Amino acid sequence: MRKLVYYVGVTLDGYIAGPDDEIDFFSLSDTMAAWIADHYPETIPTHMRPALGLGETPNRSFDTVVMGRGTYEPALTAGITSPYAHLRQLVVSTTLEASPDPAIESIVDDPLTAVRKLKSTEGLDIWLAGGGKLAASLLPEIDELIIKSYPVIAGSGRPVFSGAFQPTAFTPSDCTSLDDGVAITSFCRTTRN
Repeated sequence: MRKLVYYVGVTLDGYIAGPDDEIDFFSLSDTMAAWIADHYPETIPTHMRPALGLGETPNRSFDTVVMGRGTYEPALTAGITSPYAHLRQLVVSTTLEASPDPAIESIVDDPLTAVRKLKSTEGLDIWLAGGGKLAASLLPEIDELIIKSYPVIAGSGRPVFSGAFQPTAFTPSDCTSLDDGVAITSFCRTTRN
């Protein structure tokens, strides 16, 4: 069965964006860019892949991305309607009236059921790109976390999970520290009893 993997950058105080969706404080050093290109190249937007020498690089871990409207919005603002054309793209939104691109599939309600159906199909894993409200609603189906912890404090903003109180145990499975201060930690869901 496919896994749902929440792969996300986070501040030391647990935010994925500032209060007005700022993300410019997440620096992208050459070291971080190289790590991403080497480990998760499919998480690099399609329009940036040729500049990084990734052109037709096959997907390694993910063939599908699920994102909330807030995560999708910066691409739309930049005039990019299909930011991950090399992946199947699903946007969870109650406010996106019509898909702006034929490659974008909209999930209007019940993202949990939609993800359960996705997980039961054949393919690579599913990348949950954010945001925090969507991650909280999909927490029962998240199998793995890949947290890129940036050495910065935001003070406030969009939390990595924003939802109801639901303690869920995960076990660290790998940790890598980069010379720019970013630590990447993988967590697997602790076995359910």
